[in-house]
Amino acid sequence: MMSSNVSVYPFFSSALTLESLKLSPLRNYPAFIFGTLAYLVIVFFNTVVLSVIVRSKDLHKPMYIILFNMPLNDLMGATAFFPQMVFSFVAQNISLSHIACILQGVLIHLYGAGALLVLTAMAYDSYVAICRPLRYNSIFTNGYLIKLILLMWALDLSLILILFTRLTRPQLCGTQIHDPFCNNAALVRLTCGDTRVNNYYGLFITAFFQSLSLSVVIYTYLQILRACMSGNKTNARSKALHTCATHLVVFLIFEGTILFNVLSYRMQGVSSSLSRFFAVMMLAFPPFVNPLIYGLKTKEIKQEIVVFCK
Repeated sequence: MMSSNVSVYPFFSSALTLESLKLSPLRNYPAFIFGTLAYLVIVFFNTVVLSVIVRSKDLHKPMYIILFNMPLNDLMGATAFFPQMVFSFVAQNISLSHIACILQGVLIHLYGAGALLVLTAMAYDSYVAICRPLRYNSIFTNGYLIKLILLMWALDLSLILILFTRLTRPQLCGTQIHDPFCNNAALVRLTCGDTRVNNYYGLFITAFFQSLSLSVVIYTYLQILRACMSGNKTNARSKALHTCATHLVVFLIFEGTILFNVLSYRMQGVSSSLSRFFAVMMLAFPPFVNPLIYGLKTKEIKQEIVVFCK
């Protein structure tokens, strides 16, 4: 027999309550202004990078076409999180409908897995460009590039949609989500009945994306490091190491925040404030710094941005 706190409803009509950021009333409006400005800056920076890559024929190369997917992905993640968060500061309402919560969770998980896949593809591109320069054009043909990008997004969409399909049940055993945004683990906790398949599948796709990205990135950057150390061209070696170091720092920061968020659900005694900080950092930090790192720090894109702004 189900407990009395089970909500039975037609077509996702229950409202779910998210965890607040624990701000005092006096800080809500400054937080609203700061959050709104942060989101607008994220949208502006990423849109500029997208526009520059689209408009400049000199950037219609495999490296930049793969990079094009990063601001797209960052915009998806930021848009899934920021509007709902900043609205809650003013409205003093941190509730979402069940269907809206599932949609937010889908977009945030697509963003997380998509970021790993884009960074993995960029690492592979760097590996071929530095370690196999004579074969680069023969490997990264237009057809191969299209297949790589389609495979990347097909993996992301299919695995994440299957994950959330199992959450579309008509009964909940609670309405309180202990996170500042909706996600699979939090929704599984609210789902009535046997959720072992959900947990096993969630662990599977987490392990799949993590192991795929880590194995490719570690292998490619070790090979790149070896090639740079054995090369004779100092300038080329320095440029390659700088580019790869930048990519690696971004990857490790994002990887670290994801791992902490995943492990915090399965570890006892983790501070709720620390969990909220890393959860927000995962969605706010990469979309903000990625266009700066890959835009302003990439000479070709930086030059085109200057031309674009004129």
